[in-house]
Amino acid sequence: MYVSKNGFFFFIALFVFAGCAPKYARYSSQYKPSPGNTVPDYSSLYYWAAHPWKKDPSDSIPQPLQKTYAIDSSADVFFIYPTTLTDYNDTSWNADINDAAINAKTDYSPILYQASVFNAYRVFSPRYRQAHVRSYFTTDTANAKAAFTLAYADIKTAFQYYLDHFNRGRPIIIAAHSQGSTHAQRLLKEFFDNQPLQKQLVVAYVTGMYISNTAFTALKMCSDSLQTGCICGWRTYKKAYEPDFVVKEKGTGLITNPLTWTTGNDYAVNTLNEGSILLKFNKIKTHVTDAQIHDGILWIGKLHLPGGFLIRRKNFHIGDINIFYMNIRADVKRRVNNYLPYPEAQAFKP
Repeated sequence: MYVSKNGFFFFIALFVFAGCAPKYARYSSQYKPSPGNTVPDYSSLYYWAAHPWKKDPSDSIPQPLQKTYAIDSSADVFFIYPTTLTDYNDTSWNADINDAAINAKTDYSPILYQASVFNAYRVFSPRYRQAHVRSYFTTDTANAKAAFTLAYADIKTAFQYYLDHFNRGRPIIIAAHSQGSTHAQRLLKEFFDNQPLQKQLVVAYVTGMYISNTAFTALKMCSDSLQTGCICGWRTYKKAYEPDFVVKEKGTGLITNPLTWTTGNDYAVNTLNEGSILLKFNKIKTHVTDAQIHDGILWIGKLHLPGGFLIRRKNFHIGDINIFYMNIRADVKRRVNNYLPYPEAQAFKP
């Protein structure tokens, strides 16, 4: 999918809103890969941005949750992070897997602010040679396609390594945002859709990207908050705003409302929003906004925040997960609990 340049700059401007300010630079010195290794080696923990066998930012717990937090090893989350290769002075098409600045940015922005949503379970998130963000809207389609192909090859290799060495039959949650969701859809199609592994899928959160109504054969969108083996996904915009590329989709995008976990266009009031993690990781803000589905995208209204009336953004792409942080966290637990009593879950013995 290619988006307009104007649409792109709308969501780049949201980095500050979502807590992705460049505070990560001071962490760069901790990244010291093996010399000469230009391809990720998933037998090394270094090439996992998140892994249950090492301490990483996905382990972080917002302060209000720390007293009640407990990890459940009965299910795994495979998280594919969004684009952090966004420097337009960088002419490369794919990220250098050993780039300390990019790895620090990845770990202390999406891994901290997004992957942590899922840390009640074991979180695996591989480093990959992500495509440069320009790949989404360039006219150089050949290089863009090659960039996405290389990025997905890393994701596929990492997922196969995870299956071979770590899964042991556990139920699986696939979670992703933005470029991560581009790759997640391909991963779901190749490994789960009408495949034997589909029986291990608890849920897939494919956020921030268009999901075509013809993308999958057997996998369906979740129709309620109790269903398992299904997909949830949404793209967040201000109410009454519809980007040009969305208009061109003609309502063919599949979508879930993360406040109701349904696919209808019923209005969900802001009091259903259980909590957002925005600029300050340790501060949970409740009832930040409402939500309603409209033609394949999610509309949100007024932000109930100090100074919220000053926010004139129309594209809340960068907040797709953060705005609904606590709702997603609760949904994962509910679906895992609903999945585990079924026979397909019994093969795993913790």
